[in-house]
Amino acid sequence: MSKYFNFLKKALSGEEVDYTKATIRSAVLLLAIPMMLEMAMESVFALVDLYFVGHLKESGFAIQTVGLTESVLSVMYSIAIGMSMAATAVVARRVGEKNPEQASRSAAQVVLVSFVITFLLSLLGVIYAEEILILMGSKPEAAAYGKEFTRIMMGSSVIIMLLFLINGIFRGAGNAAIAMKSLWIANIANIILCPLLIKGFGPVPAMGLTGAALATTIGRSIGVIYQLYHLLVADTQIRIQSKYFKPDVEIIKSVIKIATPGIFQFVIASCSWIFLAQLVATTGGENASAGYQTALRLMMFFLLPAWGLSNAASTLVGQNMGANEMLRAEQSVMKTVKYNVIFMVTVSIIFFFMGDFLVGFFTNEPEIKTIATNALHIMAVGFIFYGIGMVMINAFNGAGDTWTPTWVNLCGFWLFQIPLAYFLSKYFGMGPKGVFISIPVTETLITIVAFILFKKGKWKTVKV
Repeated sequence: MSKYFNFLKKALSGEEVDYTKATIRSAVLLLAIPMMLEMAMESVFALVDLYFVGHLKESGFAIQTVGLTESVLSVMYSIAIGMSMAATAVVARRVGEKNPEQASRSAAQVVLVSFVITFLLSLLGVIYAEEILILMGSKPEAAAYGKEFTRIMMGSSVIIMLLFLINGIFRGAGNAAIAMKSLWIANIANIILCPLLIKGFGPVPAMGLTGAALATTIGRSIGVIYQLYHLLVADTQIRIQSKYFKPDVEIIKSVIKIATPGIFQFVIASCSWIFLAQLVATTGGENASAGYQTALRLMMFFLLPAWGLSNAASTLVGQNMGANEMLRAEQSVMKTVKYNVIFMVTVSIIFFFMGDFLVGFFTNEPEIKTIATNALHIMAVGFIFYGIGMVMINAFNGAGDTWTPTWVNLCGFWLFQIPLAYFLSKYFGMGPKGVFISIPVTETLITIVAFILFKKGKWKTVKV
């Protein structure tokens, strides 16, 4: 027990480790533990909001607004993840080459480019918040009720981007503990502020759904401040100096080369999820939409830790390729697959036997609970494949081969999942259930294709 406790303490401490020299098992777990806890905290944001707004007077409108806004924000998440992916790949490769100064310069350039892009997009979200909700399938009265929530959340996109991006920088450097702690700090603030701002306390007025948006935004902002301290002030392996923000054309070109397909990769997936959300809303109505969004939030709570575990493959592939250890890079990926499959089997069992119980935490409406539980059971069928697929995608991205998973996502989501969901829900009259079925079927297909392409090994030739 003492041995395991010391290992856990080492994983959470942020102690610098040479991941190109440690045993593969140790390297995977030292990175995976804080990365899983980091991603678990990211999913807590949506769950905390969902819990508190689910008990408001207009809970149906509130749950739908939170869910639809998160679906739209997923486009912003895609940009943030795509840029953080580039940051992880470039920083990991430079760290593997034992060149921390160049890693820091690259990190600064990614921050600069990402800030400009996200700021412009967030303005559009603030201006057209109500129209966006209506476009997503919300009724006019529901859109009017939730527009302030959406406006605040879209306006905070720059904060969301920085939270993802800077954590990607630290993950690339192998310092996953700082990334984890920033999410913990942000979530603790959100959990404290949510009931305070939603229900009111003393001189603080009850702001309802708008209070949930403010709490989340303030919480994330506190997390970003913690990140910036470690990135700009603290004595860490990656430390950005002000002069590093001067535009460097060569680094920017390299980053954009990796990030562009990476952004498309996640925009493709996000747009597919947006279409599915709109399809559920139009074929099943308000309760079906609220049930689906509840199921998605629960699913993401468990899938994001698995994504965190798979991020270990991204860092290890990048650093080992930088050290010219190709075999070790591939072995690290397969070891990560093993651990992720074990985790996803456990999650599947939980959803099959405790789905109704978990849904009950977030809504008291019988019809919403039934739809949410049904969605969980159907989507959980493909969880093992989700786990394998995540590792494959992150392995490609860590190598800087962001085009391969982009093409896989384009064919899988747009050419297969969307048509399948449309035909099952509308032409076969299955409604929302048809949408639910399309999800595990598509993820299974994507995983099989990604695994075959990984084994072909073209990713080993990518230069960053």
